Amino acid sequence: MRERHHERFRSAWDRPSVRPLPEPEQCGHYSNDAGGPGLIQSARLRNPLTKILLGLLACLLAGGCLGVPPGISPVKNFQLDRYLGTWYEIARLDHPFERGLHNVTAEYSIHPDGGVRVVNRGYSVEDNAWQKAEGRAVFVREPDIGYLKVTFFWPFSASYVVFELDRQEYSYAFVTSSDRSYLWLLARTPSVDQAAIDRFLERTEELGFRTEDLIFVRHSTRAP
Repeated sequence: MRERHHERFRSAWDRPSVRPLPEPEQCGHYSNDAGGPGLIQSARLRNPLTKILLGLLACLLAGGCLGVPPGISPVKNFQLDRYLGTWYEIARLDHPFERGLHNVTAEYSIHPDGGVRVVNRGYSVEDNAWQKAEGRAVFVREPDIGYLKVTFFWPFSASYVVFELDRQEYSYAFVTSSDRSYLWLLARTPSVDQAAIDRFLERTEELGFRTEDLIFVRHSTRAP
């Protein structure tokens, strides 16, 4: 099974860009206009909100987006200061809020109101435009446990669970949410070596994720 995944991974990276990317300043964005700590009260987005709203609706119908999947444990001795910065999305299980996006990155920094500022950005080939979403994350347990709650739209929140991490370099992270339909491989660079891919596939298969449905993200240019 892993050989098939590896072939998909290589082919995803070998494909050329469909068209030139516009400047990232064309992004739409969500903004925190008002409200209590950690709650995004309003949003302004030049691109349609359909994908985001579908994802939130699906989450609510499934019983909420908080909690940790059974059998999965957030990492301990988590060091937020080392985790901050830009991460590239290498692979994911697809959902409406990310469907069709390439060059996906996540940037984490200290939020002025406390917690973690989250900025997700991706390029939509269909819309020929960058899309950007901003939210805030807070720790659910102790700050050395890799389990946070992320809010993009009040009152919708979702779990952010880091369940494996490169302890030495913080060069890659395996992330899930409230159930096994959510899975991401994040890295500090737009590409990773085969050993990291092998480890990701082996570990997530062991934990019951549907690795056959993984999408490997194309990074045709460095996202800002």
